[in-house]
Amino acid sequence: MSFQAFEQAITSPALKRVAQHWNNVRGSRLMPGWSDISPSRISGQLSIIWSYRYDRVADAFTGRLAGDQIERMFGKNIRGAPMSALYPAEEFPRLFARSKRVVCEPALYRGEGMVFKHVDHYGHGERIIMPLAEDGALGDGILGATVYQSFMGAGPIGLPEIESWFAL
Repeated sequence: MSFQAFEQAITSPALKRVAQHWNNVRGSRLMPGWSDISPSRISGQLSIIWSYRYDRVADAFTGRLAGDQIERMFGKNIRGAPMSALYPAEEFPRLFARSKRVVCEPALYRGEGMVFKHVDHYGHGERIIMPLAEDGALGDGILGATVYQSFMGAGPIGLPEIESWFAL
């Protein structure tokens, strides 16, 4: 698989723009660094973007940034928060493993379906996750973007998130 296959799998125009920016700023490197991401080039998508730093020694993710629509999902700002504190204990292992695979393998991720659930709020949509590396080679973070339709209810509506993985 390749970036082209990843890009073709993405259905949301907003997510395609984020993925294209990631690809453009990485140039000939395997991955771009956080400092390569240019908010002005993806200003129309900032509300759906989120990012975590990854500490290899601690084997932990820490929130770096979340746009307005993402903060609404969490109900708070993720900046500086450990990933483990942001998700329910029963969901964290799966989400951590997904994020770690993106940053350590490294790989590109696309998911579609039920992209979040929090108390009685649910979101159905599409998400992408891409690795970051300041040195261009050793992953040290992830950049993600999520588009969703939010709704409330007594239980989850729609399909669980279907995962697609793409090697770099």
